Amino acid sequence: MLDFVIVGGAQAGLSIAYYLNELDKSYVVVDKEKEVGASWLNRWDSLKLFTPSEFNNLPGMDFPAKKGYYPTKEDVAEYFKNYVAKFNIDVRLNTLVEQVSKEEDYFILKHQEGEIKSKNVVIATGPFHIPYTPSFSKKISEDIFQIHSNYYKNPGQLKKGPAMVVGAGDSGFQILDEVSQTNRTTYFSGATDVRVLPQEILGKTLWWWFTKIGFLNFSRKTWLGKKLSQSKQPIIGTDVKGILKRDNVIPVGKTKNAKGEIIITENRKIEELKNIVWATGYRPNFSWIEGLELTKDGYPKHNRGISNIEGLYFIGLPWLHTRGSATLGGIKKDAQYLANYIEAEEKTLA
Repeated sequence: MLDFVIVGGAQAGLSIAYYLNELDKSYVVVDKEKEVGASWLNRWDSLKLFTPSEFNNLPGMDFPAKKGYYPTKEDVAEYFKNYVAKFNIDVRLNTLVEQVSKEEDYFILKHQEGEIKSKNVVIATGPFHIPYTPSFSKKISEDIFQIHSNYYKNPGQLKKGPAMVVGAGDSGFQILDEVSQTNRTTYFSGATDVRVLPQEILGKTLWWWFTKIGFLNFSRKTWLGKKLSQSKQPIIGTDVKGILKRDNVIPVGKTKNAKGEIIITENRKIEELKNIVWATGYRPNFSWIEGLELTKDGYPKHNRGISNIEGLYFIGLPWLHTRGSATLGGIKKDAQYLANYIEAEEKTLA
């Protein structure tokens, strides 16, 4: 019988493991992937963080790169591996938890090879669960290659011929940038009037300014925090206007429907497409946790990661407490809060 099982071995899971080490708890981190850092390595090849290295520190260990450096996905994965080694974090890989249920005063976590029993559980799987594509994508001809950004690596995966990138977030514009550099006709489906923030302002990184003005620390329960959490996230560090001005980039507005080889958008019908990259985000999936209360958006109801089920905690969710909760360097504040709560609960029961 373990004290804790942590489900998810990326930044959120490793951060809470660090504090459980300090509390001298017995625990294991379980992760469905085959190696530490795989959740980052599985993303597209050219991915770089838009937060510089000095703002990417997990608790107890600085990110090993010079100030102002924007890490690659490989840098992040290597950092995680070194973090696990340094703090002797117990990680069990190739373990996909399929069900979490509570039996009186302990939890049973069922996976493909058996089950684990634990007094407490921390869910650290993050917000990216089910890649979302619109239902009409099933009506598109098999002659058109379709791929979600979750599985996209580089333009080499695409067929020859015109492509369309759907989605006006950071991923969408970064993928649009590199796909359009292959000199093919590249349609863009999504909003073009997005807010764009540079990575540096007056010689300081954007994250330095965010920290200075406290932008990352507004609670989601405050008036300003609610406004920020409900607004669209700005695009950071990508030259959106420059990309959209390229001769081979054609904005077409929202994609509305499809029939065979015809893609219907707000501005035109496209009949010559060979590829579609869906950078259309994800939908949460917590159906495998029995008895959990969810919000209308499908996320767990919680108070700073403390759920309605005693002994069940969450970390790594967007706006778990602040804007910084979803960042590599901001996760440690949420982890420390949970650790302090766990320690206080134990003293109360003692």
